[in-house]
Amino acid sequence: MAELDIIVAPDPRLKKRAEPVEKVDDEVRRIMDDMLDTMYAANGIGLAGPQVGISKRIIVVDVSREGDGPKPMQMANPEVIWESEDERVYEEGCLSLPEHYAEVVRPEAVKIRYLDRENEIRTIEADDILATCIQHEIDHLDGVLFVDHISSLKRNMIIKKLQKFKKQQAAEAAPA
Repeated sequence: MAELDIIVAPDPRLKKRAEPVEKVDDEVRRIMDDMLDTMYAANGIGLAGPQVGISKRIIVVDVSREGDGPKPMQMANPEVIWESEDERVYEEGCLSLPEHYAEVVRPEAVKIRYLDRENEIRTIEADDILATCIQHEIDHLDGVLFVDHISSLKRNMIIKKLQKFKKQQAAEAAPA
């Protein structure tokens, strides 16, 4: 297992729709494991393939609380097949938009269908933070970032700060 590089916005790879997984095989399971390692190393609770340069419909999620022990979920081709009418506001962040947060309104509960590690079709119902996290990661598979759910003024401020951050990182990495 290996840690992968997380892509920081703005980056065109984060805005592309990811391709479906034909079958969960050893290669896809390795990607899922590497994504989990990457997510845990970055102290995240979710990660999508496009965030690590893999344009496949793969997400990993673990919203377990500290002290509960890990409860990782690995999903290929996740799709929302039902969502509640009730909505919930969570302050969301993203490993691809480091140190930026905004309140996002999403359905409070969802039902998700996906392929598991064994290539079996599964269905789960999720609410609260798990529902929010899964919806956030599915958005990534469709080229949507959490900032696409907020006002254009706030979104543009965050993107400008990230552009400046990336320029500074590039300047620091350049040979003297």
